[in-house]
Amino acid sequence: MTGFDLIIVGVGGQGAILASDIVGSAAVHAGLPVMAAETHGMAQRGGSVENHVRLDCRYGSLIPPGRADAILALEPAEALRAVNYLSPGGVAVVNTNPVLPITVLSGSAGYPAVDDILTELKGRCERLVAVDADSLAIRAGHPLTANVVMIGALSCFLPLDVQTLEDSIHSLVPPKTVDVNIAAFRLGRKASETTD
Repeated sequence: MTGFDLIIVGVGGQGAILASDIVGSAAVHAGLPVMAAETHGMAQRGGSVENHVRLDCRYGSLIPPGRADAILALEPAEALRAVNYLSPGGVAVVNTNPVLPITVLSGSAGYPAVDDILTELKGRCERLVAVDADSLAIRAGHPLTANVVMIGALSCFLPLDVQTLEDSIHSLVPPKTVDVNIAAFRLGRKASETTD
């Protein structure tokens, strides 16, 4: 393997850190060296969260612009904010459900149409996988599993096998939520596999 660079973005409260931990833990169990860095804008208040996860890399924890193999975006506008990290041959896996900031909710700012965001992203990557993670999370059994739905969608592109990722989920989520999180992961993977 020659390494795999992943940027995970979202807003505070969406579970970006858990998503990073799941991928990182799975990589460790697969015997791959992992480097990670987390940056938080006002995460506790719904600000931007950006995590860099580098599998089998020996050059530092921050991914340079234009080098990420994938972006996992838990929020569409955050995908657009992070797209400069993506390599031309990279994949963007994007939750299509926006989290509107208070400035938009109050009417003092606008939010771009999600279709416009996806069109822009499509022109900047090799492959775009758009996932209605919120609906799939509800179908899995709990709306707070959207981040794990997205890990499932991303899993089609990671250099990690499904069982290792599911084992990582099992070890990191509270015991009473294991079944719903595994269901969320599998729904996300299925959605990604059926996206053209």
